[in-house]
Amino acid sequence: MDRLEEMCLFARVAETRSFTAAAQKLGLSKSVASRRVAELEGRLGARLLNRTTRHISLTEAGEAFYKRCIRILADVEEAERAATDLHGAPRGLLKVAAPMSFGMLHLAKAVADFLETYPEIELAMELNDRFVDLVEEGYDVAVRIGRLKDSSLVARRLCPARRVVCASPGYLKRRGVPKVPEELAQHDCLVYTNNPQPDLWTFPTTPGPTAPGGSEMRGVRVSTRLSANNGDVLRAAAVAGQGIVVLPTFIVGEDLAAGRLEPVLLDWTVSDQGVHCVYPPGRNLSPKVRVFVDFLAGRFGPVPYWDAGLAVLKGG
Repeated sequence: MDRLEEMCLFARVAETRSFTAAAQKLGLSKSVASRRVAELEGRLGARLLNRTTRHISLTEAGEAFYKRCIRILADVEEAERAATDLHGAPRGLLKVAAPMSFGMLHLAKAVADFLETYPEIELAMELNDRFVDLVEEGYDVAVRIGRLKDSSLVARRLCPARRVVCASPGYLKRRGVPKVPEELAQHDCLVYTNNPQPDLWTFPTTPGPTAPGGSEMRGVRVSTRLSANNGDVLRAAAVAGQGIVVLPTFIVGEDLAAGRLEPVLLDWTVSDQGVHCVYPPGRNLSPKVRVFVDFLAGRFGPVPYWDAGLAVLKGG
């Protein structure tokens, strides 16, 4: 087995955490795949994988070797594409996963324009707020919002994802405007249940504009009036005067601009967390993935259209 084949097999095992899945992808038996990885470890003189009956994980040496492998395999894949001139016309099926609200509000029109621009690409998109495993579930790219966890995926920032605390003018007139985060305990709050602790909202320890990671954060326990796993439901309740909500401006930007919602606690506004495209490193040079990510980055950019008129937000 030559070295590139060894690297490919090891990379598939590292990505899937399964000899069975890796073997199936490469047309091998599980026993052959396991033996060849063991032979690779013997040749390198280093253990690359921790194996138990139910779990496979990378050792420190395995993690370093995997990162080198995927770069080398990507270079080989790029060389083969260049030789067959696939870069001239991106084509084929592109599988995309994206969150529900952002997908409905902003990706829907963008995707239609993308398909018009690239007629040889077929796009299959799933809108779901759950966390998808790109490798296990066979997606080419995913749109993710928020701070990214460390992973082997490649990430490209598309645009900011600024969050704002807001409520309807009627609610604020009736219940008063909170001046500090602790006062939220005396208000009706609308919480997003896909967060690990929905009723624990985070704010900087001191007021003022902050950059991501630029301030220590503290949690404030809020009083829940309505909880839901969808931001559009919470937006509608806030517009109807049912409480205070913290949502990204890509959901509430139009309401803020039109005066249906008013921002509060601006000096304590949560920092931008970003909208990103993520994709497996072995596919980072795929023409269909590259043009899709480039298209979205150009579509939204550092000042997306939903933020363009929101001069009320401090600290950008």
